[in-house]
Amino acid sequence: MNDSDRVFVHQFAKLIGGLGVLTVVLILVALAIYRGEPKETDPNVQAQVAARLAPAGAVYAGNTGRAAMQAAAADAAKAAAAQVAYGGTTDGKTIYDNLCTSCHTAGVAGAPKLGNKAMWAPRIAQGLDTLIKHATEGYHGPDGNFMPPKGGNPALTDAQVKAAVTWIVSQAK
Repeated sequence: MNDSDRVFVHQFAKLIGGLGVLTVVLILVALAIYRGEPKETDPNVQAQVAARLAPAGAVYAGNTGRAAMQAAAADAAKAAAAQVAYGGTTDGKTIYDNLCTSCHTAGVAGAPKLGNKAMWAPRIAQGLDTLIKHATEGYHGPDGNFMPPKGGNPALTDAQVKAAVTWIVSQAK
């Protein structure tokens, strides 16, 4: 090894040593800063972190998966039914404007259009109670028309469904 190589190795060793010292200094500074930070006092932080890290979905397979999916669907329906839609209003027009208008304005899935007396006459002839029952429980007509239970919003109460049906029928008379 010649003199120039020895000088290089010596300077390189100093550089590596200096970087090691710098690393230790930075670690000590980081520890000092970390100690100065206030500790988290919210007891719900761990639960929030766990919820944030939880998987977004699940994979179901076979009969066990089918049972889990049915239980999840039942839980979701129960949770939705526990909430009251539209602030609990029983104003038929408000409920129609917020929910029913999408199908009963365009005639989606065979829905009779609002105010169309020809489309509503045979249904009105069945009686208001029948119409309310179909709106509450859902209905599949012989001509392929379809009414989802509670208009597709399980959070509607029976009183809200009755108010909406009564208002819609009043527009067709």
